[in-house]
Amino acid sequence: MLSLLDTLIDFAYRLIGAVGSFTGPVAAIVLCTIAVRLLLLPLSVRQATAHKARLRLAPQVAKLRERFARDPERLVRETSKLYAAEGTSMFAGLLPGLAQAPFFMVVYRVFVSATIAGHANLLLAQSALGVPLGEHFAAALASGGLFSAPVLVFAGLFALLAVVAWLTWRRMDDTVAPRALRLLPFGTIAAAAVLPLAAGLYLLVSTAWTAAERAVLYPRPA
Repeated sequence: MLSLLDTLIDFAYRLIGAVGSFTGPVAAIVLCTIAVRLLLLPLSVRQATAHKARLRLAPQVAKLRERFARDPERLVRETSKLYAAEGTSMFAGLLPGLAQAPFFMVVYRVFVSATIAGHANLLLAQSALGVPLGEHFAAALASGGLFSAPVLVFAGLFALLAVVAWLTWRRMDDTVAPRALRLLPFGTIAAAAVLPLAAGLYLLVSTAWTAAERAVLYPRPA
Protein backbone atom coordinates (compact mmCIF):
# COMPACT_ATOMS: atom_id res chain seq x y z
CA MET A 1 0.00 0.00 0.00
CA LEU A 2 1.31 3.40 -0.95
CA SER A 3 1.96 5.95 1.78
CA LEU A 4 0.51 9.45 1.52
CA LEU A 5 3.90 10.78 0.36
CA ASP A 6 4.18 8.07 -2.32
CA THR A 7 0.64 8.84 -3.46
CA LEU A 8 1.46 12.54 -3.81
CA ILE A 9 4.67 11.74 -5.68
CA ASP A 10 2.76 9.44 -8.04
CA PHE A 11 0.15 12.17 -8.63
CA ALA A 12 2.83 14.78 -9.34
CA TYR A 13 4.63 12.35 -11.66
CA ARG A 14 1.46 11.64 -13.65
CA LEU A 15 0.63 15.36 -13.83
CA ILE A 16 4.09 16.26 -15.15
CA GLY A 17 3.89 13.39 -17.61
CA ALA A 18 0.50 14.59 -18.86
CA VAL A 19 1.77 18.15 -19.30
CA GLY A 20 4.92 16.83 -20.97
CA SER A 21 2.90 14.95 -23.58
CA PHE A 22 1.79 18.36 -24.89
CA THR A 23 4.79 20.57 -24.16
CA GLY A 24 7.80 18.25 -24.02
CA PRO A 25 9.63 17.18 -20.85
CA VAL A 26 11.73 20.30 -20.27
CA ALA A 27 8.79 22.68 -20.62
CA ALA A 28 6.77 20.39 -18.33
CA ILE A 29 9.45 20.65 -15.63
CA VAL A 30 9.49 24.44 -15.98
CA LEU A 31 5.70 24.84 -16.00
CA CYS A 32 5.04 22.47 -13.11
CA THR A 33 7.78 24.05 -11.00
CA ILE A 34 6.31 27.50 -11.65
CA ALA A 35 2.83 26.18 -10.82
CA VAL A 36 4.06 24.89 -7.45
CA ARG A 37 5.77 28.19 -6.67
CA LEU A 38 2.61 30.11 -7.58
CA LEU A 39 0.63 27.83 -5.28
CA LEU A 40 3.07 28.59 -2.46
CA LEU A 41 3.22 32.33 -3.13
CA PRO A 42 0.74 33.27 -0.34
CA LEU A 43 2.98 31.47 2.16
CA SER A 44 6.02 33.32 0.83
CA VAL A 45 4.17 36.64 1.20
CA ARG A 46 3.30 35.80 4.82
CA GLN A 47 6.91 34.87 5.49
CA ALA A 48 8.12 38.17 4.04
CA THR A 49 5.54 40.10 6.07
CA ALA A 50 6.77 38.42 9.25
CA HIS A 51 10.36 39.21 8.31
CA LYS A 52 9.54 42.90 7.90
CA ALA A 53 7.78 42.88 11.27
CA ARG A 54 10.89 41.41 12.92
CA LEU A 55 13.05 44.14 11.39
CA ARG A 56 10.64 46.85 12.53
CA LEU A 57 10.54 45.50 16.07
CA ALA A 58 14.24 44.63 16.33
CA PRO A 59 15.24 47.81 18.26
CA GLN A 60 12.48 47.27 20.82
CA VAL A 61 13.34 43.57 21.16
CA ALA A 62 16.97 44.53 21.78
CA LYS A 63 15.89 46.84 24.61
CA LEU A 64 13.79 44.06 26.14
CA ARG A 65 16.73 41.68 25.99
CA GLU A 66 18.90 44.21 27.77
CA ARG A 67 16.22 44.95 30.38
CA PHE A 68 15.32 41.32 31.14
CA ALA A 69 18.67 39.67 30.50
CA ARG A 70 18.49 37.93 33.87
CA ASP A 71 14.86 36.90 33.58
CA PRO A 72 14.40 34.72 30.46
CA GLU A 73 10.76 33.87 31.22
CA ARG A 74 9.83 37.55 31.55
CA LEU A 75 11.75 38.29 28.36
CA VAL A 76 9.71 35.71 26.42
CA ARG A 77 6.44 37.08 27.82
CA GLU A 78 7.27 40.71 27.06
CA THR A 79 8.56 39.88 23.58
CA SER A 80 5.42 37.91 22.82
CA LYS A 81 3.30 40.87 23.95
CA LEU A 82 5.29 43.19 21.71
CA TYR A 83 4.73 41.00 18.66
CA ALA A 84 1.05 40.48 19.53
CA ALA A 85 0.55 44.24 19.66
CA GLU A 86 1.80 44.36 16.06
CA GLY A 87 -0.56 41.58 15.01
CA THR A 88 2.15 38.97 14.54
CA SER A 89 4.26 36.55 16.58
CA MET A 90 7.87 35.49 17.02
CA PHE A 91 7.18 32.36 14.98
CA ALA A 92 5.05 33.87 12.22
CA GLY A 93 7.76 33.42 9.60
CA LEU A 94 8.62 29.86 10.62
CA LEU A 95 5.33 28.12 9.90
CA PRO A 96 4.98 29.28 6.27
CA GLY A 97 8.53 28.07 5.61
CA LEU A 98 7.79 24.66 7.14
CA ALA A 99 4.53 24.39 5.21
CA GLN A 100 6.38 24.77 1.91
CA ALA A 101 8.79 21.90 2.60
CA PRO A 102 6.43 18.99 1.69
CA PHE A 103 5.66 20.54 -1.71
CA PHE A 104 9.35 20.89 -2.55
CA MET A 105 10.00 17.33 -1.35
CA VAL A 106 7.31 15.84 -3.58
CA VAL A 107 8.44 17.64 -6.74
CA TYR A 108 12.10 16.94 -5.98
CA ARG A 109 11.43 13.22 -5.54
CA VAL A 110 9.76 13.06 -8.95
CA PHE A 111 13.00 14.20 -10.56
CA VAL A 112 15.41 11.96 -8.64
CA SER A 113 13.54 8.67 -8.15
CA ALA A 114 14.38 5.83 -10.55
CA THR A 115 11.02 4.19 -9.76
CA ILE A 116 7.67 5.70 -8.77
CA ALA A 117 4.79 3.64 -7.43
CA GLY A 118 6.71 0.49 -8.33
CA HIS A 119 7.22 1.47 -11.96
CA ALA A 120 10.20 2.91 -13.82
CA ASN A 121 10.31 6.70 -13.88
CA LEU A 122 9.81 7.27 -17.61
CA LEU A 123 10.38 10.99 -17.21
CA LEU A 124 14.08 10.34 -16.62
CA ALA A 125 14.29 8.41 -19.90
CA GLN A 126 13.29 11.49 -21.90
CA SER A 127 15.86 13.98 -23.14
CA ALA A 128 16.82 17.64 -22.99
CA LEU A 129 19.07 18.81 -25.83
CA GLY A 130 19.82 15.16 -26.55
CA VAL A 131 20.78 14.33 -22.95
CA PRO A 132 18.58 11.93 -20.96
CA LEU A 133 16.94 13.66 -18.01
CA GLY A 134 18.16 10.82 -15.80
CA GLU A 135 21.80 11.39 -16.79
CA HIS A 136 24.35 12.38 -14.14
CA PHE A 137 27.28 14.71 -14.72
CA ALA A 138 29.87 12.14 -13.60
CA ALA A 139 28.48 9.50 -15.96
CA ALA A 140 28.41 11.98 -18.86
CA LEU A 141 31.99 13.00 -18.14
CA ALA A 142 33.20 9.40 -17.88
CA SER A 143 31.50 8.25 -21.06
CA GLY A 144 32.02 11.23 -23.35
CA GLY A 145 34.92 13.26 -22.02
CA LEU A 146 35.22 16.90 -21.02
CA PHE A 147 33.99 18.41 -24.28
CA SER A 148 31.18 16.00 -25.12
CA ALA A 149 27.71 17.38 -25.82
CA PRO A 150 26.18 16.05 -22.56
CA VAL A 151 28.98 17.58 -20.48
CA LEU A 152 28.51 20.91 -22.23
CA VAL A 153 24.79 20.79 -21.44
CA PHE A 154 25.63 20.25 -17.76
CA ALA A 155 28.20 23.06 -17.97
CA GLY A 156 25.50 25.41 -19.26
CA LEU A 157 23.24 24.35 -16.41
CA PHE A 158 26.02 24.99 -13.87
CA ALA A 159 26.68 28.41 -15.39
CA LEU A 160 23.01 29.42 -15.15
CA LEU A 161 22.82 28.18 -11.56
CA ALA A 162 25.96 30.20 -10.76
CA VAL A 163 24.36 33.36 -12.19
CA VAL A 164 21.19 32.85 -10.14
CA ALA A 165 23.26 32.11 -7.01
CA TRP A 166 25.33 35.26 -7.55
CA LEU A 167 22.22 37.41 -7.99
CA THR A 168 20.78 35.92 -4.80
CA TRP A 169 24.05 36.44 -2.91
CA ARG A 170 24.24 40.10 -3.98
CA ARG A 171 20.88 40.84 -2.36
CA MET A 172 21.62 39.05 0.91
CA ASP A 173 22.67 40.89 4.05
CA ASP A 174 22.43 40.37 7.79
CA THR A 175 18.72 41.19 7.76
CA VAL A 176 17.97 38.35 5.33
CA ALA A 177 20.45 35.66 6.42
CA PRO A 178 23.39 35.32 8.79
CA ARG A 179 26.78 35.85 7.20
CA ALA A 180 27.65 32.13 7.40
CA LEU A 181 24.58 31.23 5.32
CA ARG A 182 25.10 33.64 2.44
CA LEU A 183 27.10 31.13 0.40
CA LEU A 184 24.32 28.54 0.52
CA PRO A 185 22.84 29.60 -2.86
CA PHE A 186 26.04 28.36 -4.52
CA GLY A 187 25.36 24.92 -3.09
CA THR A 188 22.86 24.38 -5.90
CA ILE A 189 25.78 23.98 -8.29
CA ALA A 190 27.27 21.18 -6.20
CA ALA A 191 23.83 19.58 -5.89
CA ALA A 192 23.25 19.68 -9.65
CA ALA A 193 26.63 18.01 -10.16
CA VAL A 194 25.45 14.86 -8.35
CA LEU A 195 21.73 14.85 -9.22
CA PRO A 196 20.01 13.77 -12.46
CA LEU A 197 19.69 16.45 -15.12
CA ALA A 198 15.93 16.68 -14.46
CA ALA A 199 16.55 17.61 -10.83
CA GLY A 200 19.15 20.17 -11.92
CA LEU A 201 16.62 21.83 -14.21
CA TYR A 202 14.12 21.88 -11.35
CA LEU A 203 16.72 23.52 -9.10
CA LEU A 204 17.42 26.15 -11.75
CA VAL A 205 13.78 27.13 -12.20
CA SER A 206 13.01 27.04 -8.48
CA THR A 207 16.06 29.06 -7.42
CA ALA A 208 15.47 31.59 -10.19
CA TRP A 209 11.92 32.00 -8.89
CA THR A 210 13.26 32.43 -5.36
CA ALA A 211 15.68 35.13 -6.53
CA ALA A 212 12.89 37.03 -8.27
CA GLU A 213 10.57 36.55 -5.31
CA ARG A 214 13.15 37.94 -2.89
CA ALA A 215 13.75 40.96 -5.13
CA VAL A 216 10.02 41.80 -4.91
CA LEU A 217 9.19 40.75 -1.35
CA TYR A 218 12.44 41.81 0.34
CA PRO A 219 13.29 45.15 -1.32
CA ARG A 220 16.46 46.85 -0.16
CA PRO A 221 16.04 50.05 1.84
CA ALA A 222 16.25 53.17 -0.31
